[in-house]
Amino acid sequence: MPPRLLFAIVFIEGYCSLGAEIIALRRLIPHVGSSIVVTAPTIGLFLLALALGYYSGSRVAVDYRKVVARNFMISAALMGAGLAGGSVNAIFSGTQAGLAYLIFIGGILCPLAWLLGQTVPILTNLTLAQRSGEAAGRALYWSTLGSFLGSVTLSLVVMQMFGVWAAVLLGALMLVAGAALVQRPRPFAATLLAAIAALSLGANLGDRQRADTAYADYEVQSVTRGGMVAPRAFVVNNQHASVIDDSQPPNHARYVQHMRRILLDDLGFVGRDVLVLGAGGFTLSQGEALNRYTYVDIDPAIRAIAERDFLREPIRGEFIAADARRFVVDTKKRYDAVVVDVYSSRTSIPGHLVTREFWLDTRHALKPGGAMLANLILDGQLASPYARNLLATIESAYGRCAVEVLRKSAPRSNVIVTCIANEGGDATGIYVDERNLADVDSARSP
Repeated sequence: MPPRLLFAIVFIEGYCSLGAEIIALRRLIPHVGSSIVVTAPTIGLFLLALALGYYSGSRVAVDYRKVVARNFMISAALMGAGLAGGSVNAIFSGTQAGLAYLIFIGGILCPLAWLLGQTVPILTNLTLAQRSGEAAGRALYWSTLGSFLGSVTLSLVVMQMFGVWAAVLLGALMLVAGAALVQRPRPFAATLLAAIAALSLGANLGDRQRADTAYADYEVQSVTRGGMVAPRAFVVNNQHASVIDDSQPPNHARYVQHMRRILLDDLGFVGRDVLVLGAGGFTLSQGEALNRYTYVDIDPAIRAIAERDFLREPIRGEFIAADARRFVVDTKKRYDAVVVDVYSSRTSIPGHLVTREFWLDTRHALKPGGAMLANLILDGQLASPYARNLLATIESAYGRCAVEVLRKSAPRSNVIVTCIANEGGDATGIYVDERNLADVDSARSP
């Protein structure tokens, strides 16, 4: 095999193998989130399958081109059909999340990695004119370069400009082309390659109407809500991020209306600056002209999608595409209120947005005496370790906060936490029978 052809093939292998991993991690977000307990096993299992592929490829002794062409063909089908949005949703639909995850990883991602991992050790057998170390080194160079470019271009260019479906389709078609380059296909193989290309096109071109970006899947659904007129939900990664209806003025999701009451009625905000971390459906400021709102969300596409499909009108306020934590660290402006609503899926807050350091950063973005409102989704009894620890983490940064569970009997409920950024007061104590200062403290209180 001519060296240029060999290196082109291993470049395609590297591009598509790591591209498949990036796409798989993105496809998992709406279903199981993006926490470290999801990404780390996924990366580990992918690397294990890749290692097993290297070993399997080293044992191939005949029909080198035929084996690689077959592997590319199967991988193209796995990528084009298996990583399509409809296929992944079908796996997770009606299946327990843990089992569905194992089916997805074990049935699609790992077999794809195993097949493509065989490419370099097999094809280096076709470079007999070179030293084995030189041949392997150059092949690994082109494979790793492909992996680098695959991860960068698919995540930062293709997904951003066109959507996840385009990244899946590009990878599948590259593998089809790679299979044809490895070995000139006979009529039956050519027919199979054409069928796989057609399958990939059909599975992914149908996703063009889905609003999916590098960060999230978006959809607007009609829902039923008592007391609301033709309500619709803005669905972000399979969770109802916000709800509005056709009433005048519109009604909103219960937690949004609750936070609006806190800001407008309880705190009496007029002419204030409000920072909202996590745009959701941009409904916190809808029809609210009394205050100035700044929305921060990591996905630059969310504003256009919400205005076109959900609000059906321009948002009220400023929008900044940035990571929430990076923004509160860098901003020089101080706000009267910071609203934190940063879910990436139904119950998953990105890990760097739950730590004490993050809550301290939000406090630094507040004016003295400013308010921090957080929308959390926790168990209604606040009995789980996650609920107790998260609330304790917030109060370690702010001191005592108000905690309001909107549906106390529900397994999962919106919980609104309201904290005031006051300067540190006296150390707290506990009243006991032998030294009960309750009456003294009560007299000193306003």
